[in-house]
Amino acid sequence: MADEEQEREAAPPAAADVFGRRLTLAQGYVDILSDQGVLRGLIGPREPARLWSRHVLNCAVLGEAIAESSTVIDIGSGAGFPGIPLAIARPDLTVTLVEPLLRRTTFLDEVVDQLALTNVAVVRGRAEEKSVRDAVGLADVVTSRAVAPLDRLATWSAPLIRVGGRLVALKGRTAVEEIEHHRNAVARLGVVGLRVTEVGVGVVDPPTTLLIGERVAARGRR
Repeated sequence: MADEEQEREAAPPAAADVFGRRLTLAQGYVDILSDQGVLRGLIGPREPARLWSRHVLNCAVLGEAIAESSTVIDIGSGAGFPGIPLAIARPDLTVTLVEPLLRRTTFLDEVVDQLALTNVAVVRGRAEEKSVRDAVGLADVVTSRAVAPLDRLATWSAPLIRVGGRLVALKGRTAVEEIEHHRNAVARLGVVGLRVTEVGVGVVDPPTTLLIGERVAARGRR
């Protein structure tokens, strides 16, 4: 047990490069996840031993694909991925976490309060709901992690992205296949130029895979 505690509490050397002066905040988030995150069933009991590489750093490197001072909406935030690590690593960003489940938004509100994350807001609801769209407005970037296949993800995300903004989704091995299957449907929603790229090379192993698309005026309805 002592070895497990040591492993989950010690930040890897790369964390200092990613979080800089805000490393203490990132460690605080890891501590909260390792305790309340597990107790409340927001992460699995085996996740504390790999929170840094599998979750926190994996999400924080998303910042490599986001311009300075951007507004970001993170849909389906769950326990805060990728929005909270991103907001800690990039205090210049304004991040809104959108999550439908009350127990998760309660947790997210507590994290934001405990860590005093002044660049983060939490909105309860589903991204496709009018009340949520009215509350969050349009953002430069809409991001997500393991929320849905690309066609559904774009349906929820596109209305929240300003024209000229971007969809930036954390994806796995299926990213290229999803683009091939859903390119036309996504284009009708106004998301084009779909591509896959990697961020966090040399920071996380394997690097984080992103699916990126540009928001233009929608051509029509699906």
